[in-house]
Amino acid sequence: MNKSGTNGLPGGTKTDILTLINHDKVIRMTSEFTRLRHQAGMTTEMAAVELGYSPRQIFRLDAGEIEPRKAVLDRMRSLAGVQEHDDRFTQFTFIDLFAGIGGLRTAFDNAGGRCVFTSEWDRFAQQTYEANHRDNRLIAGDITEIDVEDIPEHDVLVAGFPCQPFSIAGVSKKNALGRAHGFLDETQGTLFFDVARIISHHRPAAFLLENVKNLKSHDKGRTFEVIRRTLEDELGYELHVKVIDAKHYLPQHRERVVMVGFRQATNFSWDNLNLPEAGVHRMREVLHPEDGSEQAEGHFTLGPEAQVNEKYTLSDKLWQYLKDYAAKHKAAGNGFGYGLVGPDDTCRTLSARYYKDGSEILVGQGRGKNPRRLTPRECARVMGFPENFRIPVSDTQAYKQFGNSVAVPVFEAVAKAMQPQLFQVMYGGAQRLTA
Repeated sequence: MNKSGTNGLPGGTKTDILTLINHDKVIRMTSEFTRLRHQAGMTTEMAAVELGYSPRQIFRLDAGEIEPRKAVLDRMRSLAGVQEHDDRFTQFTFIDLFAGIGGLRTAFDNAGGRCVFTSEWDRFAQQTYEANHRDNRLIAGDITEIDVEDIPEHDVLVAGFPCQPFSIAGVSKKNALGRAHGFLDETQGTLFFDVARIISHHRPAAFLLENVKNLKSHDKGRTFEVIRRTLEDELGYELHVKVIDAKHYLPQHRERVVMVGFRQATNFSWDNLNLPEAGVHRMREVLHPEDGSEQAEGHFTLGPEAQVNEKYTLSDKLWQYLKDYAAKHKAAGNGFGYGLVGPDDTCRTLSARYYKDGSEILVGQGRGKNPRRLTPRECARVMGFPENFRIPVSDTQAYKQFGNSVAVPVFEAVAKAMQPQLFQVMYGGAQRLTA
């Protein structure tokens, strides 16, 4: 079951946070000044020196007892790397649910959107998200504990919701008994229910939902039928569904089902996506060159030539185990085994279990050396994250996070393909002023 997350504010104290109790739910809020101070990594004493205030004045600003001057907020925004948004130059707003480390957020940012609300319960994912998306607000935790009224209005709902089993069995019986069997009943207890209740309340112009390819065939198609009927019949949205492989954009075979919906009828067509040719990308685009053409980074790469740290090379014991395991299944006629790649290959799907042994994507090293895992930076690249994407967590957490994320270029392309119809729904064809 989904668990409530915390924001993990650095240097925060109990006095930093005002706790409001609403419908048995705890909503954490901080002043804008405090959020900026945290994002800038500044202690109370550091902020006092920077702004020429006394520590007591900083405490009062944190507590909201005094209103900071605009010049103070502007200085804190600059230190925190946060820019004020001008709505005149915003094309559309969106909310990011089950956000993970912000793969869908990155895609929709790149397509010109502005995120106005984020929900993610895992504290390590929150840490990576906050390191890369320095918003002037907190990440909300467990979406199941958030009232729809506390979510701001938005043009697009974006969610890579986890797939939980639910069934359409029993509908006929409920009909006979005169009992309701709409989405509030059929999807109750699943995380898709929270997506549905937010769409029902806010009626955004559009949504984008993402899940694994097998969602369409799960439980002989019954699971997807509940989702389809909820979105189309119950909520009244025009639904478009397509399975897209990341191989069109990246050197990774990664199929995901993409669900795009609009509040009213549109001329949207998947033909507008104009998918590039699949399979042209190669692993050399993401692997460390190890020739000094890139700078060494942390513990991923070392030395003047930025060579991959030996810690990523498999031990003799693990490599032998994987070879024996593959041979055993090959003899039994199964296809299970490790996936070995070189610079001219594409790779299998990166999964959240990659941290265990890395078997699905092993990089051959030649010269009689055992193969190695991808580094977390290479995982970021094979998922299409920008080169400056920060990785502030352990390797284990990073592998889980990238394996659970989305291929960013795929969803940036989908977001851009949605825009003409999105603006049609929002403005009747008139596009908002852009910079």
